[in-house]
Parts: sequence; C-alpha cells; structure tokens
Amino acid sequence: MGASIPKQYLELKGQAIATYSLLMFGAMREVGEVVIVCDPSWRYIFEEHFGKLPQGLQVKWALPGAERQDSVFNGLQQISASAAIVAVHDSARPLVTAADASQCMLDGYVVGAAVLGVPVKPTIKEVGENNMVEKTLNRAKLWEVQTPQCIRPELLQEGFRLVKEKGLEVTDDVSIIEAMGLPVKITKGAYTNIKASMNLETLQEAVPLVAHWESASQALSVV
Repeated sequence: MGASIPKQYLELKGQAIATYSLLMFGAMREVGEVVIVCDPSWRYIFEEHFGKLPQGLQVKWALPGAERQDSVFNGLQQISASAAIVAVHDSARPLVTAADASQCMLDGYVVGAAVLGVPVKPTIKEVGENNMVEKTLNRAKLWEVQTPQCIRPELLQEGFRLVKEKGLEVTDDVSIIEAMGLPVKITKGAYTNIKASMNLETLQEAVPLVAHWESASQALSVV
C-alpha cells in the first residue's frame, strides 16, 4: 500500500474505506446530517457516493486539524444547533453496523456520552522501567474502545473549553468528558469493527468481513 495515501482512502472491495461508514450513517433514520472532516483534495472520494445518500440528508465539510481533537473540534463547529447527539466516527473503521451505532447514540443521549467497545482478549501487563512487569491488570475490567463515540453536543462544546483552558491533550473524544468528571458508558460493539491499518495483511483480513457489514446494513434498512 502506498504510504502517501491515507489509510481511509485505500480501496476495500473496489470502494474507498471511508465511504462505507458514510453510506451506513447516511442511511440511518437517526442521522439528519453528516460532517466530513477531510482535506479538500480528498473530497471527491466522498462526492462520488453522494447520489446514494437519502434525499434531504445534509452533508457538510470541515477542515482537519493538527491533532485528532482539533479535527473533532472543527467538525463540531459545523453541526446544527438542533442536534441531539454527535457521533464521532473514525472513517478507517468501515465495518461498524447501524445496530451498534444506533445503540451507542441512544446510550450517549441518555448518559451524556457513550463509546462502542469490546472486552479485551489478551492478557495485559503494566510495565515499568527497563520493561519490568509491575502487575497484571484485571482483564475483566478492560475494554478496547472503538468508534463511534457519541456525546451530547453541549457537553462536548463545554469539554473543549476545558481542554483549551487547561491545555489538555486527549487521545479520544470521550476522554474529554472523563476530564470533566462526567460519566461515560461503554456500549458493547463487535470485534468485526476493526480499524484498517497501514499493514497490507490487516486490510486483506477485513475484505471477507464486508459481507457481514452489507448484510447487517440491508437488514436494518427494511425495519
């Protein structure tokens, strides 16, 4: 894979990875608008699929920032004032299902913030200096978080004010809510909601899972 091409724009079964989630979210009844955060030079990849989106769905653009949190902040400024929930999704995860995303949105609306996740399977050890093991963590309490991360927009806006005020750096969106001392719920997702990496083998492993994504989306579309 060419390193000059961002992973979300590489093709999976003849379609750019990023466009799978665009079409999935766009078809959801809960979604009234989609904000795409990307460099303008890549907009054409999404625009080629606009004809497949429901009529009336608003699509907006935002510019990426230096860090993930900057990109999310830029996208947040484009949402409608009437939005009840913001679902931040990494477009490098093409196999998220509408059922999981919908439940995460509901949990986020009720609690204030929610994120898809799955229990970790490997044993995790905490390591100190010189790679010496300090302790083995309780796997029963460890979850690997995914996206979407669904947050009430007023909370996220308030959280970004805190981030700016204290100069915080966060690696995911719900960490902003955690920094505010507010609750975040884990919505159980699926292990198939994998993130495409710059590793060719990882991308090839994802190809047969597209059938799972397609069948799940089709089943939801007739509800």
